[in-house]
Order: sequence, then C-alpha cells, then structure tokens
Amino acid sequence: PRCLTCGNTPVIKDTYQYAFKLSEFEDELKDYINNNDNLPANVKNYASNWLKEGLNDWVLTRDMDWGIPVPLDEAEGKVLYVWIEAFLGYISSAAQWSRKTGIKWEDYWSDYVVHFIGKDIIYHHSIFWPGLLTAYGCKKPDMIYAGEFLSLEGEKMSTSKNWVIWIDDFVKDFDADLLRYYLTINAPLNKDSDFSWDDFQRRNNDELADVIGNLLHRTFTFTHKFFDGKIPEYVDASDEDVAFEAEIEKLPDSVGEYISNYEFREALLEIFKVAKIGNKYFNDQEPWKAVKENPQKAANTLYLSNQLAKCLAYVLKPFLPTKADQIAEILKLDALDVWADAKVSLPSGYEIAKAKPLFKKIEDDVIANEKEKLQENLKENEEDNMSDIIDIDYFDKVDIRIGQIKEAEKIEKSDKLLKLQVDIGDETRQIVAGLAKFYSPEELIDRKVAVLVNLKPAKLFGTLSEGMLLATGESGALLSPDDCEIGEQIQ
Repeated sequence: PRCLTCGNTPVIKDTYQYAFKLSEFEDELKDYINNNDNLPANVKNYASNWLKEGLNDWVLTRDMDWGIPVPLDEAEGKVLYVWIEAFLGYISSAAQWSRKTGIKWEDYWSDYVVHFIGKDIIYHHSIFWPGLLTAYGCKKPDMIYAGEFLSLEGEKMSTSKNWVIWIDDFVKDFDADLLRYYLTINAPLNKDSDFSWDDFQRRNNDELADVIGNLLHRTFTFTHKFFDGKIPEYVDASDEDVAFEAEIEKLPDSVGEYISNYEFREALLEIFKVAKIGNKYFNDQEPWKAVKENPQKAANTLYLSNQLAKCLAYVLKPFLPTKADQIAEILKLDALDVWADAKVSLPSGYEIAKAKPLFKKIEDDVIANEKEKLQENLKENEEDNMSDIIDIDYFDKVDIRIGQIKEAEKIEKSDKLLKLQVDIGDETRQIVAGLAKFYSPEELIDRKVAVLVNLKPAKLFGTLSEGMLLATGESGALLSPDDCEIGEQIQ
C-alpha cells in the first residue's frame, strides 16, 4: 500500500500515548448533560447520543515534530493533541488576564459561564472539556450555545472550492455592522440558515436604510431645521404621544430580556418593530406641517423621536457597535456602557450635532458584482485545482469487486447502520453499511453487491468495517451485478 498524497509506503511503528481517563467521569457528565436546564436541545441531544455509547479514555498526545511538547522527560517526541492544547488555553488566558488586572482568575472562572460554539464541536465542549474541568476541580460551563450551519447561496460553503465569502474581502466593500446585522436577523442559532447576496441587499435597504436610518435622519435633520438643533419642550402630550412614549420606555427591558435568554434575533426584531412604530408616528404627526399649524405638536414629535434615537443607540450597541457609536456621536453621548441609561431621557434644550447619513442603500450593480465574483472564484478554482478529475492510473488503484452478502444484522443503538458479512471470493469481509433505513437485514441475504475492498478499515459505532458497498446517496439503491461471479473485479 502507498499513501495517496505522497506516494510513500506506510511504516508500522510501536508507540505509546498518554490518555485522559474520561471514562472515570461518565456518570458525572451524564448528570451534567441530563439535568442542566440551561443547555439547549441541540446540545443535549448531541451529547446524550454520544454518552449512550459509553465513554472511552481520550488520547491526548501525538507523535509529531510540531506542536506543544508534553512536559515530561520520558515523553520526548510527543506533543499535546490540539484540542487539549486549546482547552488549556482557556484557563491560561484567564490566568494571564488575572495577572494584568490583579483579579483572581478563579473568581472570574466561577462566575456565570457561557460558551458560544459551532455545532460541529458540541462533543468537545459538552463532554471532553467538562470532563477535564471536573477532574481538575473547576466549575463547568453553565450554558453551551451551539450555532447551526450557514450555507452560501443555497450551497454548502467550501474553502477548497472557494465557495465562500472571506471576511477580509467583505469589510473592504461593506461596513462590518451590516454583516453582524444580517447574520443575526437571518441566522438564528437554533437552525441552519443561508447567506444570500440578494437577501442581504433587501434587508439592508428595506430594514436598516428605509426604517432605522430614515427615522434617525429625519429626526436629527428636523431637529436642526425647526428647533436649532436642540431638544424641544414636551408638554400637553396627546394620546398618540403617550402611546409612543410607552413603546420607547419598554424597549430596553424587552430587548434586554431577549438578550439574556440568548434570543438575539428576537431582540433585533423587537428593535425593528419599535423603529417601524416610530416611523409611523413621525409620518402621522407630520411635524413639517405641524411646526406652522401646531408648533407644540411638532415639538412633542421631535422630543419623542430623539428619545427613541437615544434608546436605539443603546439597544443597537450589542448588534451594530459602530453604527450605535455614530448615533451616540450625533447625540453627544459618552460611552454606551450602562444599559439602564437607555431609559434616561435627553432634557429639553439639550443640543445635538448635525445629522449625517448612517445607512446607505446598496445598489443592484454592487450586488451583481459580488455574485459575479463568487462565480468567478468558483470557476478559477475549478481551472486551477483539478483534484476532482482523476486519471486512469488513479482509478487503477481502486479495487472494486463483486461480493455476496451472507449475513446481515442491525447494529444496536443505531437506526441507520447494518453489520454485514460479505463474501468477496477469497475471503469474507465484515462491512458496516448505512442501509438500515432502506432494507431489512433479511432483504439483503444472498444479494450480490459491488464492494470497494481496498479501503482503510474503520470503526463505525464501535464496529469494525473492512470495506464499502456502492450505493446511491439519496435512495440507498444498491448496484446489483446479478450476472457476475463473486470476487470478479470491476475494471
């Protein structure tokens, strides 16, 4: 056998590794997962399914010439597995912070801890890391929030195919806040979502520019035009004024509660809802007319609209930090660090700076160009990287033979896998196949199948698999070479 990458022949060596006795903490970890009401359903389900299989000890070292060396004299040539290195980095970074601040890292560590991760590393953060913390006597995370996958224009992102938007490229053409907004409003943490350039444009133009941006710009512009840039007096409030004022007063509390419950999309939707109410209120009050016919009505309208603008600066800060600071600059506010200050009104007579556009619409040609660049990247990658195209010599390395299934049985605790004994002519191979949803074990007995026989053996659900059956991905349809001899090679 030879390595498909470098062409060298593998060398068998005797070695030993260091392991963490993860199995010792299985009961504690089951209790942590099953009885932790803070954990969302996707984290609990992933971790519980892993725990059902039983925990094995976790190998933490590798024989490599790069990485962090194991700090033992007898472990020369061994380095720490990257995940144990990363986990220890969490604590060491807390210790580094402690040395800078003079605050005990243990106090910081024992506070309420939330991990925001991607769902592909749920096992590491919900089982391996808590296991290490348990062994070390440290507090485990209170909450682990795992975001789901993000696709691009309906297709799975792929860095190898360059079907991806690089952040460095994005921020050259667009404000980073726009991406923060779009991913939050469009990509809730509890389900997969998609990035679409057309939808990105729509949300920026229809929501940020037309609703929030329009409200803020009219508020600041009219305050300067009609009231010399100063917050007017608020007296003799109408029913419409009182109702709008109540919406403003409720906004920080409702947004804060959503954030506390990790419902970030819902928090943004609440902000957007009140901004729409603000626009409707502004249109209905018609301050451009009222300033001549009923100056106090115009004054109340601009007073409340500026109060909402101030409130928006605070509640948008977690989502659009740069834009929130720009709103604060116009309102001459200091740092937006104290959430409760969102409910403190700007006094009458308070002077604001001149307005400037905060949100710009994205033109169609800009989006068309981005979509064109995406397709060009994909085309260039296909031309430069022909790894998907193989020559006949490569195919000659693949050994596919006709086999016959002699035994079939379900694998315990799996609803997808079957364990098969397949006669390939000169021997019988054990093969694990994901066919349980398509065939009963009885239906497969004596059936002839195409088998990839020179595949590296692997364990699936703890069961050794020494090959692969050829079948279609969607329907599980097997290639059925009924007229062939068992052991015959496909060429």
